[in-house]
Amino acid sequence: MVGQGVLRECLLDERVASVLAVVRSPLGRSHPKLTELAVGDFADLAPVGDRFDGLDACFYCLGVSSVGLDEPAYTRISYDFPLAAARELLGRNPGLVFTYVTGEGTDRTGRSRAMWARVKGRAENDLLALGGGTYVFRPGFIQPLHGASSRTGWYRAGYALTRPMLPVLRRCFPRWVTTTEAVGRAMLAVALHGDEQHVLPTREINRLAER
Repeated sequence: MVGQGVLRECLLDERVASVLAVVRSPLGRSHPKLTELAVGDFADLAPVGDRFDGLDACFYCLGVSSVGLDEPAYTRISYDFPLAAARELLGRNPGLVFTYVTGEGTDRTGRSRAMWARVKGRAENDLLALGGGTYVFRPGFIQPLHGASSRTGWYRAGYALTRPMLPVLRRCFPRWVTTTEAVGRAMLAVALHGDEQHVLPTREINRLAER
């Protein structure tokens, strides 16, 4: 869902010359700026590494719900995959900006009882250790806009139920509620201008989106 929003903002923004979408399955859309690269193993990107030469930024949005997954399976997707991507991309493009989406409640101390929070916290720590061009996005509740939708059924049901209240929630709780559009704009903002903060909760995401 986040990836759909970020892709939309990249394709709309005149400052973005081209987009390479690294995907598991076809996106089902075409655009003059857009090229798709299907990858079978996100833990090993070396076979397609030459496709990443010359990139300026990576907006890493791949992720799944932890519901129904044990810790090793969730770690492979939420830790192994992003670390493999960051190492491959930064090794080829030392000045690249790498953004990673975690969430409110992520725990970098490793003491949380929530498995997902520990795994994502470990990923944050090790990604941030790779260099100054890495940013962690910690959105809370994300309102999907412009046709973006989650692949998780109970997420879609939750969004449908809360949709009438979202404008009020955004005004009353700016620290917790953002949109797919705002996340995409905020990622573009750090790619273009950087930011002093490298761990960005919802309030900071919304601030960057208005830049």
